[in-house]
Amino acid sequence: MPRDERPLQADLNDPALPAALVSGELELLGLLPNSSNYTFLARATSGDDQVLAVYKPRRGEMPLWDFPEGTLCRREVAAYVVARELGWPNVPPTVLREGPEGLGSTQLFVEFDPSQHYFTLEGTHAAEFRRVALFDMVVNNADRKGGHCLLAPDGTIWVVDHGVCFNEEPKLRTVIWEHVGERIPADLLDDVRALRERLRPSALRSELDELLSSDELNALDERIDSVLATGVFPEPGPGRPYPWPPV
Repeated sequence: MPRDERPLQADLNDPALPAALVSGELELLGLLPNSSNYTFLARATSGDDQVLAVYKPRRGEMPLWDFPEGTLCRREVAAYVVARELGWPNVPPTVLREGPEGLGSTQLFVEFDPSQHYFTLEGTHAAEFRRVALFDMVVNNADRKGGHCLLAPDGTIWVVDHGVCFNEEPKLRTVIWEHVGERIPADLLDDVRALRERLRPSALRSELDELLSSDELNALDERIDSVLATGVFPEPGPGRPYPWPPV
């Protein structure tokens, strides 16, 4: 079976991954509205364990001119893996697995306040959004909309929708440009430096190698080196720096 058609063996040592999410039976509850690709709310059940999940099947991805066809679900998982290793930002646990509509990313559903988004939260959560901005630089996020930033009932900010990350070419499109020219906090640079060390031949690199091409992994290395060399939040560009719509 070609690599892009087979599931990825989830890291069973990851305590954030519920067993039901990894291998439970998926029951589709309905399509989520306002999605450009087929995105389902699902119930994952394993014995007595049950969680809600967001399931994005590969076959429901709309083709894009600048991303290889059928790869968005793997990029969703790769973004979770990088966030897990950095320790920030909060990306819901995400795995690549089979479901009722075939192979796809399956992400733990997080309860959130639909009235809140980046533009309502930025003024009170600047430190958290610096982490999001730096994460988006590292993963080359081409679509950080304000509505991808969710406020949970306990005050946690979660970020979702990472299917168009990790392009080889610079693609950073985001609504988070408030920190242009600022020095990146030293503790965050330390985390990025530690990620670079863990990305040398290792289990982590093998995990990402199952999700991204070798050229995309090399580009990830280069972006990390650039972040560490400059140590500042960049100016917008090249290309169109804002997503549309912004929310």
